[in-house]
Amino acid sequence: MQEIHQQLQETLQTLYRKSIDADQVLDKLQQSQKGKFAAIFPSDTPFETESKRFGPYVEEIAGDWQALKELDDEAAKQALPALVKKIELMLTTLAQFQSTVAKG
Repeated sequence: MQEIHQQLQETLQTLYRKSIDADQVLDKLQQSQKGKFAAIFPSDTPFETESKRFGPYVEEIAGDWQALKELDDEAAKQALPALVKKIELMLTTLAQFQSTVAKG
């Protein structure tokens, strides 16, 4: 599990950096009256957070990871797929956002 936790930490650092950049772009879009939406992710996703910024979602993932680290190995293996799903969704959404902004 140690190797998995190391990989998760590196992934979270990447998510954090990308979310800061994306949130800055969102701030600029909203200042110019663009980017009108209620939340990054719809309510049918695994996220409990509802936000117009990426940062709070990264915080939720980080919290899930911290909770995972406190579980025994067997329980952690059971909880891991849900965390990975959130990370995948976040990485995909950030990539799509960056691609869209680059085209715009």
